[in-house]
Amino acid sequence: QVQLVESGGGLVQAGGSLRLSCAASGRTFSSIDLAWFRQVPGKEREIVGRISWAAGTYYADFVKGRFTLSGDSSKNTVELQMNSLKPEDTAIYYCSARPATMVAWIYWGQGTQVTVSS
Repeated sequence: QVQLVESGGGLVQAGGSLRLSCAASGRTFSSIDLAWFRQVPGKEREIVGRISWAAGTYYADFVKGRFTLSGDSSKNTVELQMNSLKPEDTAIYYCSARPATMVAWIYWGQGTQVTVSS
């Protein structure tokens, strides 16, 4: 079992920055993959980026060059630095985890709202 707690959402103007943090507990940090997803009401949840200790880091095309994932295994945290934010980045952002041997994302945080004003 993995517990995930997100923090760092809020309201920012277009072009600004926010930093989201996800604290994971319950399993050895190096044995799980961590990801950030986002969801807008009425749309499917989409992956923003993923950090895997075995496979490295992945970013969705729509955030490449703007968002950066980083992990601290000593603190069991993963952070999403979001720069050059756009109004279309407005969404609820969710931290997710899965055992490194699985494909499905099975652990989820409660979500944190990010709102980017134009």
